[in-house]
Amino acid sequence: MQQPELGRMLVCVLEECTDLFNCALGVQSTFVFSGTVSGILMAIMVTLVVVIVLGNALVILAFKVDKSLRRQCNYYFLNLALADFFVGAFSIPFYIPYILTGRWTLGRGLCKLWIVIDYLLCSASVFNIVLISYDRFLSVTRAVSYRAGQSKTHQAIIKIIAVWVLAFALYGPAIIFWELVVGQSHVPKDKCFAEFYHSWSFLLSTAMLEFFCPFISVAFFNLSIYLNIRKRRLQAQLHLPMNEPASAQGEESQTSSASLGKPDPSTSRAAQPSRLSRDRKIAKFLAIIVCVFAICWAPYILLTIIRAACKGRCIEESWYEVTFWLLWLNSAINPFLYPLCHSSFRRAFNKILCPRRHTTPP
Repeated sequence: MQQPELGRMLVCVLEECTDLFNCALGVQSTFVFSGTVSGILMAIMVTLVVVIVLGNALVILAFKVDKSLRRQCNYYFLNLALADFFVGAFSIPFYIPYILTGRWTLGRGLCKLWIVIDYLLCSASVFNIVLISYDRFLSVTRAVSYRAGQSKTHQAIIKIIAVWVLAFALYGPAIIFWELVVGQSHVPKDKCFAEFYHSWSFLLSTAMLEFFCPFISVAFFNLSIYLNIRKRRLQAQLHLPMNEPASAQGEESQTSSASLGKPDPSTSRAAQPSRLSRDRKIAKFLAIIVCVFAICWAPYILLTIIRAACKGRCIEESWYEVTFWLLWLNSAINPFLYPLCHSSFRRAFNKILCPRRHTTPP
């Protein structure tokens, strides 16, 4: 009786060692959580979903409530909110049962659809941040031409469509056709992840387009805005004429003076402090976006590249999961940046959340 019992114990030990070995190699194994741990994880993930969905739904609803938000520059915020909304409404809900059970039971077709949409939404969110930063950059450095183009809504629509097309082209074809080109699938039947999971060259190339180039672009726009504001502040302190074409408010003062038929430098100097204050707020807003974007995306991108380079042998799967959720956390943070840094969104949110304050008494 003791020998069979001893044999069963040895089999259990060998199976446990095999699981640990697979985890060390980066193979996605089945995680078994206790009831308490599963309940805590479920509560955290559901809370994140609720925050993402409600927060971004509030931004979308703000466009319906406040007509003053329906300007070209704010449509980029709406596009970002739509991408983040579907991250919480589609991507995470499908991943919750998968991470808790360790098994994908919804079929290969739905697996590919989920992966395509998840990568599409996350990439579109990044490219929207770049588009918003570029738009703020133009509003500060080229104020007159920027205001003249605010009525051209079709330009904003073209840019928004370009964002989604580029986001799909980055990962979509690879997710759909990778196994057809290679000739076989390397994903187990009960798992769901992209076929290029361990392709270091592909992940490095996409990381350049999805993180490093956007991060450098956003940082460049933010730095350019800061230098522009600093130059104008020094000019104001030295009481220099503000009609230089290099400055945004100089172009504005020339336009206003020409429309009146005579120069009016006093009006330009009087309006200068308000413009500088507005542009400083824009610079702070972009600085916050850069920091949040770097904190949420850098760990995921770096660990993805390292994991693919060493075939999963040097990074535990749990660390990769943490960076994955940190990536989705960015979709929950973005809606809170609007009322913090945008007075127009703050007014719209007040109308929605506190309607009694904005009702006209009889």
